[in-house]
Amino acid sequence: MIRYFVPLFFALLLTISHSFAQEFETEFDTVVRPVAADTAIVKKKKHSPFKATVMSVALPGLGQIYNGKWWKVPIIYGGFGGLIYSSVFNDLQCRTYKEAYLIRIDEDPATIDQFEGQFSDANLLELVSRYQRNRDLSLIFTGVLYVLNIVDATVDGHLKDFDVSDDLSLKVRPTIHMLGPGLIPAPALALTLRLK
Repeated sequence: MIRYFVPLFFALLLTISHSFAQEFETEFDTVVRPVAADTAIVKKKKHSPFKATVMSVALPGLGQIYNGKWWKVPIIYGGFGGLIYSSVFNDLQCRTYKEAYLIRIDEDPATIDQFEGQFSDANLLELVSRYQRNRDLSLIFTGVLYVLNIVDATVDGHLKDFDVSDDLSLKVRPTIHMLGPGLIPAPALALTLRLK
């Protein structure tokens, strides 16, 4: 199963790094603020979604901290902890029942497993299959959580400078548009979106 995740991981890294290739050109925004009689040029560091993505790839949750969303880190690590605990628990149960089944079928009457009289051979095989499936699903969900962590850091990095103030407004007003080759006036509605 790991052999499928490694190429997928490198393909994801290649895709992410390629999609942010243009962002290295403008690292700083120049802001001019008047100070008394002079003007001062202040260089303000621009927030980099690529940096947030790389940080989240390197250490889950680090991209969220870089984006200022530190409250997401306990959620991420709680998810990882729960999924890893689930995969370890299911793996131990799978091994226990598999070992009991192998003891039963070794055709040595001196060996007795701990579930003798409690489960049949078919029950033991069913339990091995169930815990193996649950372990595999836990590992798959761990990979999905890792990818979601990266996607969340990337999206938050892109939306870091997005304006969500109450100063947004949409105005609807009547207007007249000229239509056709003869420029015939026709009533219409104009939508004006003011962002600041």
